[in-house]
Amino acid sequence: MSEVPPVFPGGEVTDDLEITRSLVVPAAELQWRFSRAGGPGGQGVNTTDSRVELRVNLWTLSTLSPSQLERMQVQLGHRLVDGVVTVTASETRSQLRNRRAARARMAALLRSAVLAENRTRHPTKATKGSHRRRLDAKKQRGQTKNLRRKPDM
Repeated sequence: MSEVPPVFPGGEVTDDLEITRSLVVPAAELQWRFSRAGGPGGQGVNTTDSRVELRVNLWTLSTLSPSQLERMQVQLGHRLVDGVVTVTASETRSQLRNRRAARARMAALLRSAVLAENRTRHPTKATKGSHRRRLDAKKQRGQTKNLRRKPDM
């Protein structure tokens, strides 16, 4: 009979973070910060560091290819601060559940960024109807302004 390894509560939050089959963020590159969360919890909320902040530095991430890094920087540009992506979780009173939520959010965020395609905009030609409507509106506006003039004597 084979021996089953012991299961520690929350062991999965210390594992590597799998983004896709080919992209995994090593656990050593995940930076965790804990602080006191607001919201429900009574007096216990003042003593428990249940709010979780998970940070990943994309610039030092060894598992990213240059093309993946470039795509992530484009997709996550508004969320990057010095190459670091930050996700927070403070919905529950449990630090463990918040850690799981933060890991899931980070994985989803990085997955959507790495799988996103850079779509280029193809300019479209205005239809005859839209062109005609635009010119009609301009003529109508001009006539309205013409009526505001003082009459010629």
